[in-house]
Amino acid sequence: MTDFSNQTAIVTGGAQGIGRAVANRLAEAGARLAIWDRDAELAREAATEIDGSAFACEVDISDYDSVEKAMAYTLEQTGRADILVNSAGIAGSNMPLADYPVEEFRTITEINLLGTFHVNRAVVPAMTSQGYGRIVNIASVAGKEGNPNASAYSASKAGVIGLTKSLGKELAGQDIAVNCVTPAAARTRIFDQMKQEHIDYMLSKIPRGRFLELDEAAAMIVWLCSIENSFTTGSVFDLSGGRATY
Repeated sequence: MTDFSNQTAIVTGGAQGIGRAVANRLAEAGARLAIWDRDAELAREAATEIDGSAFACEVDISDYDSVEKAMAYTLEQTGRADILVNSAGIAGSNMPLADYPVEEFRTITEINLLGTFHVNRAVVPAMTSQGYGRIVNIASVAGKEGNPNASAYSASKAGVIGLTKSLGKELAGQDIAVNCVTPAAARTRIFDQMKQEHIDYMLSKIPRGRFLELDEAAAMIVWLCSIENSFTTGSVFDLSGGRATY
């Protein structure tokens, strides 16, 4: 495993799911973790369990002021921001677009897409000033293919892919890599937001015949966060178990 000693890693949504699995691996490899999560209590528990040097920040990534405060606190604690893994997001309801609640569509977009923008915008200046950084945004296979009855989620994650490609090109002249991953579904608390028929649909589309394991996702993401990933940027790494082979 790559050595992440003396590096600070920010993981949004790091209190659970893919974010927590990534945080665990980064901490094991020596990184100091800043767990950014809307659930303050769960974030503090995660930070305590992960490592003695880890710390939690209560953050609503859809609110830029909240993100700015978390960034200022992180820099105050560590003086650096070497790694960003933006894993915070929501799935929302499953229903046809014609029936989709307008306010819920807006909320999903504000968290998944605008939230990704907010977090990247807050972190990039620190990475630019120190001349190094690794960013991994968590998109979804739904952003590539579009899941029926999930227009808000699919559209927001497609936006994350586009944002990642754009930022990757902007920063390509520096040692700052910006990439994203497109996972198929993994069994996390996000399933609690979905109807069973939608869960069954997602499983039926995965040639591997099973859901993604959190450690499988973390293994790819942590490599993208490493100094070894010195060339690839603005790219989309597939984690769909064969569903999307592009």
